[in-house]
Parts: sequence; C-alpha cells; structure tokens
Amino acid sequence: MIRFVGRIPVRLWYWVIGTTSRNAQNVLTALIQIWANKGRSILTTLGIIIAVTSIITVISFVEGFGGYMSKMLRGYGTKYIIARPYTPPSMRRAGLHRVTMDMRDIQAMRAECTHIRRSSPFVYDDVSEVSYGREVATEIPVRGVTEEYQTIRNFFVDAGRFFGPVDVENGTYVCVLGRSLLRLLECDESIVGDYIHIDDDRFLVLGLLEPKGSVFGDDQDKTVMVPYTTALKMFPSRRDRVYFLAEAESEEYVDATVADMSRVLRKRHGIAPGQADDFRIDRQDQEIKQFERVRQVASGILAGIVSISLLVGGIGIMNVMLVSVTERTREIGLRKSVGGRRRDIMVQFMTEAVVLCTIGGAMGTLLGYLITSIAALHPMMVEITVPLWSVGLGLGFSAGAGMVFGVIPAFKAAILHPIDALRHE
Repeated sequence: MIRFVGRIPVRLWYWVIGTTSRNAQNVLTALIQIWANKGRSILTTLGIIIAVTSIITVISFVEGFGGYMSKMLRGYGTKYIIARPYTPPSMRRAGLHRVTMDMRDIQAMRAECTHIRRSSPFVYDDVSEVSYGREVATEIPVRGVTEEYQTIRNFFVDAGRFFGPVDVENGTYVCVLGRSLLRLLECDESIVGDYIHIDDDRFLVLGLLEPKGSVFGDDQDKTVMVPYTTALKMFPSRRDRVYFLAEAESEEYVDATVADMSRVLRKRHGIAPGQADDFRIDRQDQEIKQFERVRQVASGILAGIVSISLLVGGIGIMNVMLVSVTERTREIGLRKSVGGRRRDIMVQFMTEAVVLCTIGGAMGTLLGYLITSIAALHPMMVEITVPLWSVGLGLGFSAGAGMVFGVIPAFKAAILHPIDALRHE
C-alpha cells in the first residue's frame, strides 16, 4: 500500500528530500573547493565577470538612449499625419517630374476627412537668412504654419505668445523663434517684442518656442515659425508644393484618416486604379513602431556580440576544471572505491563549474550596476536603468556556460577507473 503525506506519496517525499540534500551537498563542496583556491578562482571567473558586465552595461545604455529617443518622438504626437507631394519612380523614369499639392487639395482634405481634429498647411524653406542688429544667421529653416501647429506637434511657446488666427488670415509679418536661434543671434528673451529680418522682410517677434532638442542630428530648435499665408508671400514658388499636417481624433482613427486623405488626393489628382500615388502620407505612430523595432534588434545584436566574450570565459573555466580533475584524481578514486557512482562524480564537477560561473555572473551583475549608476550621475546623461531581463540574460548565460564547458571535465572525472585513480601520484 502506498502511504501519503497530504496528497503526495511518501516515496516521492523521500526522493525530493534526498535529491535536495545531495544537491545542497554538491553546492557546499563546490564552494569549499572554490574557497580553497581563491586566487585561481578569481582569475578563472574574470572572463565571465567581464562578459556579464559588458552585457548589462551595453544593454542598459542602448535601452536608455533608445527610451530617450522614443520619448522624444512620442512628444511630437502619436496621432500626427503629414501628406506631401512625391514623385514616384515610374514618373521619374518617364521624365514627368511635376508633382503638385496646393491649397485646394488641403481644403478638400479638410472638408472630406471627417476624423481630422486639427490641421495646418505647412510651407517650408531651409535656406533663409535671419538677422538681428549686426548678427546674421544663415541657412535657417522657416516653417509657415497655423496656430494649430503647436498643438499638433506639441511645440508650444514658453515666452511671449504664438501667432493667432487673425495673423494667419491677414498674413501679417510676425514670428516665433526657436531657442537655438537666440544663441546664433547672440541675444536673449528680451528679443520678444522686437523686430528681426528674415531675408528682406521685417518681422515682429511674438514669442520663443520651448526647447525640443535634436532628432538624429537635426536641431529642432534652430527654426523660425511664421503664418503660412505670410510664408506663401515670401516663397511664391512653394504655392504648388504645400504640405498638409493633420491630427486624427484619436489613435484608433489614424488608419481611417490616412485612407480618407489618400482617397481625396487620388480623386483630385486623377490617379487611375493601379497607378502609383503622386503624394506620400507619413504617420508618426508608424515611425515610433519602426524605431522600437530597430531598438530591439540593436539591443539583441549588441548583446549577442558582447556575449561572445562568454565563450572565452567558458574556455577558461573548462581548462581550470580539467586541471582540477587531474589534481583530485586520488579523491575521485577514493569516492569510487567506496561506492561512488559515475553520475555522482559527474554531477559534482558540473556543479562546481556552474557555481563558479554563477558567482562570476553575480559579480559581473554588481559591477554592471555600479558602472551604470556612476554614468547616470552625469548631468548630460539620459535616464539609464538596468533592465531586469538583461540581468537574467547575464546570469543565465553564465550558468549555461558553466554547464556547457563543465561537461568535458566532469565526464573525464566520471570515467576514471578507481584503481588507476588510486595509483595516481
């Protein structure tokens, strides 16, 4: 009859307790051996320590900078859509390069796309000259927009004010400046209420934009914003190449809004079914998703490259364990002579290899935490945190390296003949 403790058979209890006891004894034996050879153990685990430290540090920095860029991109809005003229390759090969998008296209999209909450025409020129007193800044991007642009792109003023609907309707010569332009013009916030010149036109400065930083090397604060009606008077050649910025009512309506905008433009431009679009519609949420995919791939690739150093550390572990088997040949012979099984010998040496690698992994983890913590103290550094999965990856790889590279020494110890082992000097 099978006896039970609770709902578990007594034999199973005995097996669990016995297995746990043997494993604990193997781990204790491994720790004793490691402590007995402290210097050699530290040098042996050095490769594992460096590998795990590298894994945690690299992944933490990639994730930190990736999170910073992702947050910045999300700061520009996740419901933001832009339509612009685009010459498809088929038209370029045919020599048909005249592609337009004018205010009538924009008015049609505003009228027929029901899920657009806010919108703004966008007139752009990146080679304007801005002067204030004797200071001159060249190749300054000028953006012609409406007052809704600041809400669509989360680009508000933090000094003065943005221009309003009356300024847009009347095409007045007013502007707001990016913070980087102040540095180029060698002035401060007192410029608000004063006048500057953009090319040959005189503008009243209404406000200063909040700092946005750089995206992929493009300084977002090096800019001037004016009413788009004023920009069309300044750059008449842009009248048939006006971009259209839109914000969907919510993220779930982004797909529908893009489809409506595409339908309106194809109908107005007389594009037949099967023909390529002569416009391009980009959406911010897709750019964010694409960036997230690139970040994940980059993290994986860099972690994989750095993990190669575990191979070096694992080979060092294997060499030292082979030396340990040679040094302890008589001990192995004694154990076998009193009934020790091959399996027990093999488990013991594999346990030593795994414990040695795990200790190295733990030390590498602590060192990785220390390096990232010190780097995060720098005032110019982005927020850096150590992902828990990188810790698990480092410790898992180190323990796995112990198992993989401990097999050969453990097998060599297990197959020793007890008589030959006892004769070993």
